[in-house]
Formats: sequence, structure tokens, C-alpha cells
Amino acid sequence: VVTRDDVEESLKAIFQYVRDKEQLFKELRSQIEEIQQRILVKQRERDYWLEYKNVGSKIHADKISSLEKDIKKVKDELQRTTEYYRDALNAVKEENKSLFDRHLKLLSEQALKSAVGYLDKNCRREIQENEWLKEEVTIYRKEVSDLKASVQLLEEENTTLVAKLIDTKLQNL
Repeated sequence: VVTRDDVEESLKAIFQYVRDKEQLFKELRSQIEEIQQRILVKQRERDYWLEYKNVGSKIHADKISSLEKDIKKVKDELQRTTEYYRDALNAVKEENKSLFDRHLKLLSEQALKSAVGYLDKNCRREIQENEWLKEEVTIYRKEVSDLKASVQLLEEENTTLVAKLIDTKLQNL
């Protein structure tokens, strides 16, 4: 014998079971939709990377090689410019040094002349005689070196003449 309470409990249990299953189905549907959304996102991402692999990577590779060539050109231009400016700097330094030396020489000559101007006549005459003697010494040294060269030439000529004389005497013997 089944009572009404048993039937109601049984129906309640069945309804609860059905509600639980419906709730489970709803959760499964929402999980399925969520998974489908993730799948769509992953598919879009996969399509993007396939597109990049097929087209974009080649474009970027071309851009990269072009930029590397540009970097090399800029480095070469920088090196040439650096060398040019280094050479220009060295030339300017040399020119400045020569101008400084020339200016220093002129200043020392002017200082010497002004110092000589303050000396008495005897000292000035001695300085002039000293300069004249220096010039004479350089002239004599040049003459001595010329005479040494001519003596050497004459000695060489004498040795050749003596050699020829000995050769002729030997031939006459």
C-alpha cells in the first residue's frame, strides 16, 4: 500500500531529480558555450598566426633586411665622416702649430730687436759683428763641404787614373 505521502515524496524526489538534471544541463550548456567561445578565440588566433606565417613574416623579414642594410649604410657613413673629421682636425692642429711656431719666432725676433735697441752702441756693434761672423761661418762651412766633395771627386779620378796607368804598364810588360 502506497500512501499519498509516499507518492508526494516520490514525486518530490523525481521533481528534484529532474530539477537537478536541468540545472546540470544548464551548467553543461553554459560550459559548452564558454568552450565554444574559447575555441572561436583560439581559431581567430590560429588564423592570425597562419596569416602572419604565410604573408606577414615575409613582409617583416623584408623590412628587417632593409633596416639592416640601412643600419650598415649609416655605420659606413659614420665611419667615413669620423675619418674625415679626424683628418680635418689633424690638419687644423698642424696648421695651428705651424702658425704658433711662426708667430713665436717672429715674437722672439722682435723681442731681440727691441732688446738690442736698448743696448749701447758698443754692444750693438758686437751683436752685429757676431751675426756677421755667424753668417761667415755658415759660408765657410759650405765652402769646406764643397771642397771636401771636390777633393773626393779628384781622389776618385786619381785612383781611376792610377789604375789605368798600372793596367797600361802591365800590358807593356
